[in-house]
Formats: sequence, structure tokens, C-alpha cells
Amino acid sequence: MSRAGIVGLLLVLAVVGYVVSTSLSTGAHTCEVCMEYHGRSQCRTVAAATVDLARDGAIQNACAYIAGGVTDGMACHREKPVRESCQ
Repeated sequence: MSRAGIVGLLLVLAVVGYVVSTSLSTGAHTCEVCMEYHGRSQCRTVAAATVDLARDGAIQNACAYIAGGVTDGMACHREKPVRESCQ
């Protein structure tokens, strides 16, 4: 195997290792948020590095299920959560 092939293989292995390690690691903070919008409701749980990121991610995920389109999604995101639990 040539020198370029070995370097390429090591680079690919490094990238795969990084992707696997970041996907298996859990966030330090977890939030479960329940949203209600136009009579529909959805609860979602997200883990992230900070409470704010976890809360915002849970709100966005819940709104993605219950809102119909970008405009409704943004309006849903501005609503206050029906229930919220962060650790």
C-alpha cells in the first residue's frame, strides 16, 4: 500500500471515530417539553450541553410535529410550553 493510501485510510478512520464518539455521547442536560398549538399537542425530550439548548431543541422538535409549515412552526416556537421539565 502506498504512503498516500495509508494516510487516506488513517484520515477516514479518524473521521469515523469522531462521528461515532460524538453520536454516542449524551448531553449534560435533558429537557422534556410539551407544546400545544392549534389544538394539537406533542411532547419531546432533548439532551444537550446546556439547559437552554436542550429546552430550545425540545420546543423545536415538538413544534415540528404539530405545526404545518415554516410560519406555523415559528409561531408555535413563540408559544409558552404546556409542561417543561429540565435536569
